[in-house]
Amino acid sequence: MRCPTCGWEQQDGQAECARCGIIFAKVHRSPRPASVPLPPVQESAGVRFVEEWLLATEESVNPFHFAGRALVFLLLVWWGWRLIITPLETNYTGESFLHLINLPFHEAGHLLFMPFGRFMAILGGSLGQILMPLVCLGTFLIKTRDAFGGSVALWWTAENFMDVAPYINDARAMDLILLGGFTGKEVDAHDWNNLLTMLGWLQYDHALAKLAYGIGTVLMLVSLLWGAALLRRQYRRLDWS
Repeated sequence: MRCPTCGWEQQDGQAECARCGIIFAKVHRSPRPASVPLPPVQESAGVRFVEEWLLATEESVNPFHFAGRALVFLLLVWWGWRLIITPLETNYTGESFLHLINLPFHEAGHLLFMPFGRFMAILGGSLGQILMPLVCLGTFLIKTRDAFGGSVALWWTAENFMDVAPYINDARAMDLILLGGFTGKEVDAHDWNNLLTMLGWLQYDHALAKLAYGIGTVLMLVSLLWGAALLRRQYRRLDWS
């Protein structure tokens, strides 16, 4: 026989181990310690929020719906990259057709913020075109629970920051053609010239424009990463039946 403690081989019938002295009867009587279950891993509130709201997707994804989302995502990647690598001084955003979609929300923003005084009425134009996609983002996440739609709305929010940046950059020069077909110099109605003059920040127009464009760039990259993560999850749940 072998000792269960030290493994020493010895004759059968021994009461105790000739090497380590352990009493065999006590070893056989002692119960094995019960295994203690590990406590369940507790997810933090932030992880739960991401899983339940930002990365939520259908249990079974229609392949046609997935294909449509993938095409939209590829379009946003291509367009977003063009926006990111194009200098704001070129006014690439202001010359795209999406600028015409943003413009009504810009003008509506002036009216919406008019009750809050002249400064907010002027600022309301740029705020209006940024707030509109944020409203869409909230609607997608809260009302329709469409996280992919939310990522597209975030992309649109980023594009609006980039759309505002050339307008800020033009605050001193006032060379951009405004809605009426005239430059800011000709009609003295340049929003950001008026705003920065009221704040005493006119000399910071280029720095503020780069900040706005930088915010737009970061948000656009986040939106594309978000969309890619959602498509990856949806791909795993494709229902081909």
